[in-house]
Amino acid sequence: MSDWPRIPLGDIFEIARGGSPRPIDAYITDADDGINWISIADASDSSKYIERTKRRIRPEGATRSRAVVPGDLLLTNSMSFGRPYIMRTTGCIHDGWLVLAKKREGIDQDFFYRLLGSDAIYAAFARLAAGATVKNLNIDLVKGVSVPVPTLPEQRRIAAILDQADALRAKRREALAQLDSLTQSIFIEMFGDPQSNPMQWPQPCLDELTESGPQNGLYKPSTDYGSGTPILRIDAFYNGAVTKLTTLKRVRVSADELRVFGLAANDVVINRVNSIEYLGKSALIPALEEPTVFESNMMRFRTDSGRVLPSYLIAFLQTQFIKEQIRAASKDAVNQSSINQQDVKAFKVSSPPVALQQSFATRIQSVEALKATHRAALAELDALFASLQHRAFAGELS
Repeated sequence: MSDWPRIPLGDIFEIARGGSPRPIDAYITDADDGINWISIADASDSSKYIERTKRRIRPEGATRSRAVVPGDLLLTNSMSFGRPYIMRTTGCIHDGWLVLAKKREGIDQDFFYRLLGSDAIYAAFARLAAGATVKNLNIDLVKGVSVPVPTLPEQRRIAAILDQADALRAKRREALAQLDSLTQSIFIEMFGDPQSNPMQWPQPCLDELTESGPQNGLYKPSTDYGSGTPILRIDAFYNGAVTKLTTLKRVRVSADELRVFGLAANDVVINRVNSIEYLGKSALIPALEEPTVFESNMMRFRTDSGRVLPSYLIAFLQTQFIKEQIRAASKDAVNQSSINQQDVKAFKVSSPPVALQQSFATRIQSVEALKATHRAALAELDALFASLQHRAFAGELS
């Protein structure tokens, strides 16, 4: 183990929360004097930097917010909380962010980006964060977390090693993204863009195409987590597929809860509470090796296989057509948006003949097999990266 000093984050950084003028839409502007408005939508899972923003706010709105500058670290403070980013532009942040601005020398931003994104620091935040379903960070919580601080040259060495290792994971994620694009290309080729519906398919409401649901998932307090039955959470799926089935958290459930909330192969789950860019993400449940339940931040439904195949529907749910319906139906709160069961039931879904849907499913089988191979390789890289990260921050990297 290292003999590095452990220093509270509050002694290393000035930590502050963002602020949001309200109603925010009244302050959005396209004027030349507008100031960058940094939202969660400007952050990417595939990048550690925030370099540009999609929107700007008027200067008078900026006075009710919090300014940030290049080099500052940002932390998401709700939902997918504790995710760090490095600023590469100026602007103002809303109250879904915390900003960490260094107040002492000998601090490497890339090292602290990796440290703040590590499993150990996430676990420390999770233990202290208030709430079970929606965790939130606050300034005092973050200030009090002590972290190891090696010399500046060692910080830079560790950051460089972890950056190189992470680049391998990025290549796998890029390959998966290209395969996802291929699936969507095959979908458009066979069925057309649902927005213009050039093939004039019927577009009934989703409610007409389901056998059951949508049904909200299981809520459990944090004290029930730790052992028992695997529980699917919103961080375990992406772009239509469950990606972390073998690493699900576990929770104690009764026999009745397992009966009501138990998942089955070909169930479809959809996220009902999240930041707007992730709201409504969905996944098709694969074959399960053991009974598994799903959490309250999502809904589950089962399709009428005589009218719509699950593999077709999950591809349809990834289209821009559905994403626009989700945005139109969303109810916005301070740090999150939501949709309800009636919103999901009302989704318009193109309904081509089942035989054509089956042809689509057959065509994408090889694509899905490649995706599975890449996901397995990515899971191995993730495990190796986690081990490397642990050794790095324990001072065990030679």
